[in-house]
Amino acid sequence: MHAIILAAGRGERMRPLTDTLPKPLLEINGKPLIQYHVENLVRAGINRIVINHGIYGEQIEKQLGDGRRFHANIVYSAEGNKPLETGGGIYRALPLLGDDPFLALNADIWTDYPFQKLPPDPQGLAHLVLIENPAHNPAGDFAIEDAFLANTGIRLFTFSGIGVYRKELFQGQVDGVFPLTPLIRRAADNHQATGEMYNGVWLDIGTPERLRKLRQHIQE
Repeated sequence: MHAIILAAGRGERMRPLTDTLPKPLLEINGKPLIQYHVENLVRAGINRIVINHGIYGEQIEKQLGDGRRFHANIVYSAEGNKPLETGGGIYRALPLLGDDPFLALNADIWTDYPFQKLPPDPQGLAHLVLIENPAHNPAGDFAIEDAFLANTGIRLFTFSGIGVYRKELFQGQVDGVFPLTPLIRRAADNHQATGEMYNGVWLDIGTPERLRKLRQHIQE
């Protein structure tokens, strides 16, 4: 399985920390956040990794290189200074992701999710990992009904930023700026998306305060 780490976000809410540095290179206990993802993927047996990046992305390439020192094969999908959003970023990187279903992972999260648990051949077009709703997303995103995703339900949970996708999910799209969520919602409406709950460690590193809490968590 290939994996793509989505690292092209500008990190506006993290400023001034991201004024001259891409958010995935913020350090956690002396190591860049994105390096933890690379190492965890390799530990799970996933070593073919694509990283998309935007402004200051050359710093990510300089930090990680071709991945050999992590026992990985890393290639890059550069978006320049105009972010393509999650859907557009994945779409542009599709030629680098092989023909089989692939894992997509947000760079700005921290988790101990065991990536080897993900289905390599999911039923339908997408398989998402959901979590209990954090304080910054109390309404949730999706429900799970008999292992299938639903856009409505008695209780909605939050999308973790971890998912497995088939290329067919992007059928009909063209290169450019577009979000991923509407594609997933369409698949859910067509009974073509599955999901699972994860109750382990998961943190969104979207603000300086959340970064501070993560660093405190690691120290403890």
